[in-house]
Amino acid sequence: MLHVISDAIFAQHDPGNAHVEAPDRWAVVDRALRTAGELDFLLPRPATAEEIGRVHPDRHLAYLDQLCAEGGGTIDADTVASRESCDVMRLAAGAAVQSVELALEGEPAFALGRPPGHHALPDRAMGFCLLNNAAIAVRHAQSLGIRKVAVIDWDVHHGNGTEAIFSADPEVLYVSTHQEGLFPHTGSTEDVGIGSAAGTTVNIPLPPRTGDQGFKQVFDELIGPIVEAFAPELLVVSAGYDAHWRDPIGGLRLSAAGFAELASRVTAWARACSGGRLVLVLEGGYDLEALAASVLATAEAIVGRPVVDPLGPAAGPERDIQERLARICEIQARWWPVAARS
Repeated sequence: MLHVISDAIFAQHDPGNAHVEAPDRWAVVDRALRTAGELDFLLPRPATAEEIGRVHPDRHLAYLDQLCAEGGGTIDADTVASRESCDVMRLAAGAAVQSVELALEGEPAFALGRPPGHHALPDRAMGFCLLNNAAIAVRHAQSLGIRKVAVIDWDVHHGNGTEAIFSADPEVLYVSTHQEGLFPHTGSTEDVGIGSAAGTTVNIPLPPRTGDQGFKQVFDELIGPIVEAFAPELLVVSAGYDAHWRDPIGGLRLSAAGFAELASRVTAWARACSGGRLVLVLEGGYDLEALAASVLATAEAIVGRPVVDPLGPAAGPERDIQERLARICEIQARWWPVAARS
């Protein structure tokens, strides 16, 4: 069984002006998942001030609340709030918190909230993100006694907010696969964590045209051994789908079937390390058909159903990443039992 936290209110956050992070993103994902079996749909509750405050200071919430009360407005070139956005963002954060509570009972959960969150810094909304939903989920888990959490971020963009929040926390492993050279221009392989948390940040910037095979290598040869050695009590996935080959703002080449392979791996790791405790939090993905197909494939893989990819793989050859993978393994071998195949 996979619990899905979803509500039509997630379509009420509206950046307007044909923004790619559009309300239809929630609608197509919710509709696709309701065609699947073995899913339990639940409504979200808003995150409390205490839950949000573990990540974001009061002044950040006060700024956003005032902006929404005034009818919304532009925060930066990419990030916009509407009048309804503050209510919606609290429910998106609450969905992530609920997902943790469900996962701690031993069953995986997927929070379908928007706006996304992994770019949000403690005191700054950016990159379409108002609150950092995944980080709020992790801090909630820690408040409930979970000692070690692994965050796997497979969005095409680096989750600079999530990394910044946990870069000095040795009990949170943050792993990001992202396309090199994209916004927010962070996520260097040399950024490995701070002080006693050195080694608990694992950045994997990938060249354009990296696809299903490259991701399989990365997950099998690098991320899997690190997660196993870290032995988390909970896995949280920042589940962005803009690494799909059809996405308009990325250049990676994952397919929906490729996302299913990633989901199968994190599900297996959760079962092996943490009693099946797995949370997924929706992040990016801006081609609606690819987003719907990829989220559905993820859900089907988690519950063990056959995966059908209506869009198929990208045409043409993938980029070879063996040299890149070897360099990252060399860096991470200071802390983890990893070595790329020659």
